[in-house]
Amino acid sequence: MNPILTGSLIGGYLLILLFVSWITGRKADNATFFLGNRQSPWFIVAIGMVGASLSGVTFVSVPGWVATQQFNYLQMVTGFVAGYIFIANILLPLYYRLNLTSIYTYLNNRFGTHSYKSGSILFIISKLTGASARLYLMAGVLQLAISDPLNIPFYQTVMVTIGLIWLYTFKGGIKTIIWTDALQTLLMLSAVGITIYYIGSELGLGFREMVYTISKSEYSTILNTDWASSRHFLKQFFSGAFITIVMTGLDQDMMQKNLSCKNIRDAKKNMYWYGIAFLPVNLLFLSLGALLYIYINEAGIPLPDRADDLYPMLAMGGYLPMAAGLFFILGLVAAAYSSADSALASLTTVFSLDILKIDAMQPKKAKTYRVLVHFGFTIITALIILIFRALNQDSIINLVYVLAGYTYGPLLGLYAFGLFTKYRIKDKLVVFAAILPPVITGIIDFNAEKWFGFSLGYEKLILNGFLTFVILWLIRIVETGKTNA
Repeated sequence: MNPILTGSLIGGYLLILLFVSWITGRKADNATFFLGNRQSPWFIVAIGMVGASLSGVTFVSVPGWVATQQFNYLQMVTGFVAGYIFIANILLPLYYRLNLTSIYTYLNNRFGTHSYKSGSILFIISKLTGASARLYLMAGVLQLAISDPLNIPFYQTVMVTIGLIWLYTFKGGIKTIIWTDALQTLLMLSAVGITIYYIGSELGLGFREMVYTISKSEYSTILNTDWASSRHFLKQFFSGAFITIVMTGLDQDMMQKNLSCKNIRDAKKNMYWYGIAFLPVNLLFLSLGALLYIYINEAGIPLPDRADDLYPMLAMGGYLPMAAGLFFILGLVAAAYSSADSALASLTTVFSLDILKIDAMQPKKAKTYRVLVHFGFTIITALIILIFRALNQDSIINLVYVLAGYTYGPLLGLYAFGLFTKYRIKDKLVVFAAILPPVITGIIDFNAEKWFGFSLGYEKLILNGFLTFVILWLIRIVETGKTNA
């Protein structure tokens, strides 16, 4: 692939993002940055949230899963839909009723300052490491495709990549992001569709023939009934539901966009349609994976060492027409940017409101602090990416996601205890509920095969949340009767 041509296309795409930023960022203030003045069209939010959920990791990894997991992932996706229904009917009405900007303010209302700060800090740690990991993967691909042939060092690739996100989000924030994310979602899905078209052409298959070939292939199995497997249907379904509740419903990044809708009715419509769209979108990615493996077997192409390298290898390695490679790069950039831009905005929101309390400051001072916080998280993200590079181990990324996943367990327990009991807690002791459950869950996970005869999968999140709930029960204040929420 020609690095000049690839870089020019990406540059043109980024100019479009900057133009959208200029249009949406005029006369922007903190209310614009945090919630888009609560004027976001629900259908634009829904489209953008699909892209924000499907990060660069999903874009590269899901097609590669097909060889070992077939279409088992759809079991979890059906659980996602159940989770979205819960969010739309339980969490969103709560957030709108309390008129929240940071959703962790609920913990302050319900339990107290220590719970409030704990929830915010858990989110910051998880989101910062997760966003850095996603951008690290994208920066690595850009380094190979563009920077290495032009002798541009990795740190410059990172600075340009993260700097452009800062540039198009620092003024308009969420008001800009809902539009850029919608654009990036459409580009990402177009990239997948174009790749499927080219593979079908290489295999001599039309649309109906592709559907038939995939359905009859060894990769199309959806249902897993082996209880010892971490991919058993019930484990996947309930894990999917709880993952959605915590990683969407208890995640400031995703909820901030929902809260930018005009009213609760629009927010619910957004959540329903976004949830429904997740099934066909993930089916599209899995179908791409099946076709990639069918094509590589037909063509006699050696499999890459890592499943994650399958899509990049075929798209950029000269096996498919150049257009497929170019759209792969654009789709990867769109996928990574659509999750990273809102991550920076949500980190800025939580730190500014929950930690610095800028809502109690004069407007001019509050805006200055918000801009500085946004810039600070941009620099921190860049530094974490460079640390990943210095360690030079891709397995670090998997470890980061595992550790980040543990931080959502205490959030699940805190919100469940707040919503489904009327007890207050000894707020100063909540730190034990934030730290002990992930540690205990990690110990159980490490020994699960030896103790129980089967491995733990995503259900670790449920266990983590349950342990948090138990600890909160132990530190409850029995005398109290009513809550503030």
